Amino acid sequence: MGCPQPIFFYGKFKLNIGELLEMTLPGLGFDLVDWEMSPKGRMVRVFIDTPENATAGVTVDDCATVSHHLTRLFTVENIDYDRLEVSSPGLDRPLKKLTDFARFVGDEAQLTLREPIAGSRKMKVMLCGVEDNRVLAEHDGVPLTIEHHHIERARLVPKLEWRKAK
Repeated sequence: MGCPQPIFFYGKFKLNIGELLEMTLPGLGFDLVDWEMSPKGRMVRVFIDTPENATAGVTVDDCATVSHHLTRLFTVENIDYDRLEVSSPGLDRPLKKLTDFARFVGDEAQLTLREPIAGSRKMKVMLCGVEDNRVLAEHDGVPLTIEHHHIERARLVPKLEWRKAK
C-alpha cells in the first residue's frame, strides 16, 4: 500500500477504501484482514476472515457474497476499478491489528521488525498475548515485549499435520 489511497466522500465524511471496507465488512459478518490496490488502481484485492468466535473459516460462497456486495457498493461510491478479488487470508494469515495478535495466542508467527532485537529483524516467535499496545511473545524460550508499531510485518506460521495412511 505504498501508493496513495483514493479518497472519496461517504456522506459528509472523507474516507479511503480501507476505511470503507472496515465499516462495511462487519455488517456482512466478516473481518477485514487486509486489502491492496494495484498501483494504477485497476485491481482491488480484499482478504476477509470470519470473526474470532466463528467456528468455520471463509468459504468460496462467503467470498462470492462479499464480492457481489462490494461490487454494488463500489459502483454506488464511484470507486473506479477493473477487477475485484475477495479471498481468505490463507494459512499464513497476516497479523495487522493488536486484536489479530491476541486472537492467535499460542500460535507461531514470523515477524519482521523495523529495528533489530538481539541482532535480528526477522524472527519466529510464539504469541503469548497483548498488553498496552505491545505484543507479548517468546523467541527461543526468551520472553519478548514488542511495541506494536515496531512490527513491520507479521504472518502466522502454518500448522501442517502429516498423517500416516492406514
